[in-house]
Amino acid sequence: MLASSENTLLTLTGVSKRFGSTLALDNISVDIRPGEVHALVGENGAGKSTLGKLMVGVHQPSDGELTLRGEPVALANPSVALGHGLVGIAQELSLMPTRSVTDNIMLAREITSAGFVNEKANRSAAQAVMDAHDMQLDPDQLVSTLPVAQQQKVEILRALSRDAQLILFDEPTARLPSEEALRLRDTVRGLADAGKAVVYVSHFLEEVLAISDTITILRNGKHIRTGPASAETRDTLIEGMTGSTLDAQFPKVHRPSADAPVVLDVKGLMVQGGADPITLQIKAGEIVGLSGLVGAGRSEIAMAIMGADPAEGRIMLDGKDMSQTTLADRINAGIALIPESRRDQGLMMDRPILDNTSLPYLSRVSGWFGLKLQAEREQTTQHCAQATVKYAALQDSMHTLSGGNQQKVLFARASLGAPKLLIVDEPTRGVDVGAKRKIYDLIADMAARGTAILLISSEIEEIIGLCHRALVVSQGHIVSEFADADITQEALMTSAFSRV
Repeated sequence: MLASSENTLLTLTGVSKRFGSTLALDNISVDIRPGEVHALVGENGAGKSTLGKLMVGVHQPSDGELTLRGEPVALANPSVALGHGLVGIAQELSLMPTRSVTDNIMLAREITSAGFVNEKANRSAAQAVMDAHDMQLDPDQLVSTLPVAQQQKVEILRALSRDAQLILFDEPTARLPSEEALRLRDTVRGLADAGKAVVYVSHFLEEVLAISDTITILRNGKHIRTGPASAETRDTLIEGMTGSTLDAQFPKVHRPSADAPVVLDVKGLMVQGGADPITLQIKAGEIVGLSGLVGAGRSEIAMAIMGADPAEGRIMLDGKDMSQTTLADRINAGIALIPESRRDQGLMMDRPILDNTSLPYLSRVSGWFGLKLQAEREQTTQHCAQATVKYAALQDSMHTLSGGNQQKVLFARASLGAPKLLIVDEPTRGVDVGAKRKIYDLIADMAARGTAILLISSEIEEIIGLCHRALVVSQGHIVSEFADADITQEALMTSAFSRV
């Protein structure tokens, strides 16, 4: 349901926000209406999260005015915003993991009797909120035992129990598997249909187009346009966010010479859950894509080649048999992996940028008397610069970086190791359009320097835009191969689905 134009809940007029000398938002005006999903899109640093946080009292404007139902309002902090029914739900959830669903829903609103918490009354109140919004959870279950999607439901129910009129979702599906992300879309849509104003911050453009009524595009802290989602496409959103068209999102990828040596030669590889043995080759400077449905076995192939998972068969790297070697042996031999989940598999989030970049290759900056700290810093600085990582200091933890910059640290690490073979699994998952182009440039540059690249992606456009060859994986084995102009969306999807 799209609300009428005169039915406005919150209006931001000429709003600007400065952090020191940095102008994060520059004269933004936007209306938020009940009964609609209003998406904020833009590259990292465009100001979308900052704008959303102004609406729920996390930040206060440096200039401009906020009006609530036509009356000026000052949201000094999130508690004041909450009192007006304006609530934010961040990507990193703010729950009490060791307490029950009921305790989290009723937090700071507990029903008491004679000075003691009335557990039965609180459970009934929490259940009433779940019933009213058809969002059922076990009221006695510990939040720590719930999957992330259900933990998000707890946050939403807490907001609804406080009669929230506006709910801000900041990157709500970044940590969710695809099926849970689809369920959350239904939940968000249901909130809007029930008359709530929903502000939705996301870098997943297909998701934005599917769920939104209205879209506001920001670029470098400036308001580009606001309009109905029905008037936008992925191409127009990208052009609005970046100032360039979709065609400009991929770099020119040079074809390796016909006599380029074979770097990776895999024969008879059987991965866990695979139906048939796998055979593939990748030449120096060649980018080979693995396409297929989620769960088809693409990541299992990558992990087997890397030596992280057990597998049968022969794996040759530059003519050397690596089949019986360890993961460490393969790293030292010149295989690098950028895994599917940077947080769970690739990075030490509490450790400095320096450690995350140099750790696998400390032997390259060590001498007779141990680690050469100056050499470590110089090489890390050089490769982070090549990967266009934006950071304040190498000793800052990974938590201080955006998702795109965290991903680029993994590329800086791989580049520092000068790999012969780079395996990249979902290279742009969880990063915005601008960061994607920089990552594509890094992949193309490494290929141009002679690195053989195995690229796994669920985004067919990445396979089409970057790869010299594409292999379609189904049930743990390769079912089709396409090259050059034959790599089309129709061919890849037809092949993937025909084998299910």
